[in-house]
Amino acid sequence: MRLYHYPGCATCKKAAKHLAGRDLDLVHLVEATPSVAVLADLWTRSGLPLRKLFNTSGQSYRAGGFGARIAEMSEAEMLAALAADGMLIKRPILDTGGEVLVGYDPARYERLP
Repeated sequence: MRLYHYPGCATCKKAAKHLAGRDLDLVHLVEATPSVAVLADLWTRSGLPLRKLFNTSGQSYRAGGFGARIAEMSEAEMLAALAADGMLIKRPILDTGGEVLVGYDPARYERLP
């Protein structure tokens, strides 16, 4: 399993604690921001609308004016923006190898094999 996280994020810490004892690869979203290709794969496997991969409560989202711009952006533009700034990415993202969970939902984490 791979957990895309930001170490200063309280929600990410909860997710990592929930997964303690599992073979877990931690990926720092700012120091090792996923590429457009990786983000596209995570998005596709998550089954969510692409806009759900944006951290709408973050400073980067507000500073970039994404609230007003996102509706007019193409998928390629959204993926490029996410790949350019790891702080724009909703966190944590858990890649189980098959399923991709965006955000931390304790009930969904409980059902992981």
